[in-house]
This record gives sequence, structure tokens and C-alpha cells, in this order.
Amino acid sequence: MNDAPEPHPSDLTLTVQSPEEVTERLEDLRRQIDSVDERIVALLTERHAKVHEVLALKTAHKLPIYHPAREENLISRRREQAEAAGLDPDHVEGLFRSILRQSRVRQTVGAATSGVRPGSKALVVGGNGQMGRYFGRWFSGAGYEVRVLDVDDWSEAAALCEGIDLALISVPNNVTPEAATKLGPHLPPDCVLADLTNVKQNSMEAMLGAHPGPVIGLHPLFGPTTTSMDKQVLMVVHGRADDDCQWVIDQMTAWGNIVLPIDAREHDEIMNVVQGLRHFATFAFGLFLCRRRIDMAAILEYASPIYRLELGMVGRIFAQDASLYADMVFASPERRELLRDFASFVCDQRELLEEGGRERFCREFDEIAEWFGSFSEQAMRESSYLIDKLVERF
Repeated sequence: MNDAPEPHPSDLTLTVQSPEEVTERLEDLRRQIDSVDERIVALLTERHAKVHEVLALKTAHKLPIYHPAREENLISRRREQAEAAGLDPDHVEGLFRSILRQSRVRQTVGAATSGVRPGSKALVVGGNGQMGRYFGRWFSGAGYEVRVLDVDDWSEAAALCEGIDLALISVPNNVTPEAATKLGPHLPPDCVLADLTNVKQNSMEAMLGAHPGPVIGLHPLFGPTTTSMDKQVLMVVHGRADDDCQWVIDQMTAWGNIVLPIDAREHDEIMNVVQGLRHFATFAFGLFLCRRRIDMAAILEYASPIYRLELGMVGRIFAQDASLYADMVFASPERRELLRDFASFVCDQRELLEEGGRERFCREFDEIAEWFGSFSEQAMRESSYLIDKLVERF
């Protein structure tokens, strides 16, 4: 009785000797792989059809496109399945996150053409600006009648406001209160008055004082170059008549936004750091490189992926509109005061560069690491993921 184990299929190829047989075997395996690839595409097509059914159901019942718990549960199950099959769970997770994002984007595109209140009239104040045009396109695509009131159109404000359901102010922070005050007397009583500014206390106060009807503050944490609102963060400050404003939030949610409610004061304090401090520090770094005439081509040639990613985030800002970032940096007296404190603090750190500063640097470093806590590990994981993707892409 022969107790020898059966050979593994992959071992059979080792017995093939002639070049002709090797070529024939390779071609056969490649045909099998092509067949598998075709089945994968067919399954993706079948999945896409189901996504359309889900979209129709969500649209009919005004449900949000993004369902975080559902997606994370799905990813967990696929990781378990991959491990049981002897596959790399990280690779399978990356594959399914790509599939899920594509599904959300397709649903968002579909939702963009299906308005929560199609036929309603929306006036975009500052509608010729970048963000004004951006939101104007989305509302128009969803079946709304979009009107534009720009800097030279105030003489027509009364006519433009006639019968409107939403007035969306999309102008620089420093002129938003004035725009709200001028617009208020022309608004229908039940019209929702909203803004898109990144400073909320002053704008909310002005809108509430100018219009006795529904008021809501919106702050999209994305720019006009964003092709999809999928998983984009939209901060919402409630002002007055929340129930009457809800359809605006429902529309933003239907487009894929993650809506986060926040108090106006807390919003401004957070944005002073998230936008003002971050963008000013990036501007200062870019300015220093420019003034020193640093050879960017040489630096990029020898840059590691992580440094290239960091430089990419700096360069990204300078590829956009200066006024957009100036509006965020100079948004309020409080924000400018914070930035002055930051500039003075950086100057004070020059002592670290003197003799003996290395030890103090390490002490400060360890103190900061302890303050960051578990976020440091999270940041390591997330940045490593981005670096891997950057390496794959380029």
C-alpha cells in the first residue's frame, strides 16, 4: 500500500520538462485567471445593480447614504473570511473599502439628481464665487430653481428673493453680517436663511437679527474642488425653527455629507486651530522655503514617501485660491490673536537651538508624546496607510 501524500496541484508543474509543455501550462493557467477576473467583474456588475436598488429605497425614504456601522461590520466579516481562506486580511479590507467607496460615490451621484424638495427655489448670495457656484450646481442638479445674487445685484434683491425657500449666503466672513442684514427684509417669512462661513458667532447673530424665520449655519469642511460630498464633514449650527430647517440638512445628508451639529462658540474655537493655526503654520513654512529659494526639485528627488506626503499637503494649499485661505487665516480678531501667540511662541523656541538644547528638546518631545496619548498610534496607522497608497500610486 502506497502511503505517499497526493502532490499539491502547484507541484505538478515541476514535472513538466519541455519548453512547449511549460508554455502550454502557463497559457492554460492564464486563461483560468482571465476567467476568474471576468467573474469578478460580473459580480461587481451584479453588486452595482443592487446598489441602485438600495439608492432607490434610501431616496424614497430620505435615508442617509453613509451607514458607518454597516460598513465596518461588513469589513470585519470580510477580514475574518480572508483569514479563514489564508488571504491577507489587510489586502481584502483595502479591496472592499475601495468597492464600498465606489458604491457610495455612485449613490451620491444618483442622490445629487434627486432633491429632497425638488422645484423649490434657492438663492445663492455670492453665487459667482467658487463655493457659491459649487453649491449652486448641486442644488440645480437636484431639481431646485437656483438664483444668484452677487455684488452688483443688490438693486434686484427684492425680485430675486420673491418666493424663495432657501437663501444661502456664500461670501467672505467679513461681509457675511452685512449681507444678512441687507437680505433679511426681502426674505419670505418661511424662507430658510443659511450661510457657509467658517466663523459662526458673528454670522449667526447677524442672521438671527435680520430674519425672524428659520435660520441655520452651515460650514462645509471641504472646498469647491471636491468632486463628491461622500463622507465630507458638514458642521451645522442650529439657529431658529429647527424643524423648518430640517429639509436643508436632509438634502446635505442625501448628498453624502456627514452632518455634525455644534454650538457657534465651540465651532469658532475649534476652527481657530483646525483652519487658522494649521493654515498659517503651513503658509509660514512655504514662505520660508520660498525666501530661502530651496531647490524643491532636488528635495523631492531624495524625499522619502512620508516627507513627500508632507510636502504634498503644503503644495496643495498653494495650488488653490489665496483669498480662500486668507479668509480662513484672517477670519476674526480672536483667530488673529491666536496666530500672534503662535508666532511669538515659535520665536521663543529659538533657545532650544542653543548649546545644550538637545536634552530639553527630548524632554519636551516626551511630554508632548504623553499629551497626544493614544492618538499617536492612530496617527501612525493612518499615515502608514497613506504612505503605502502613495508608494502604490507613484
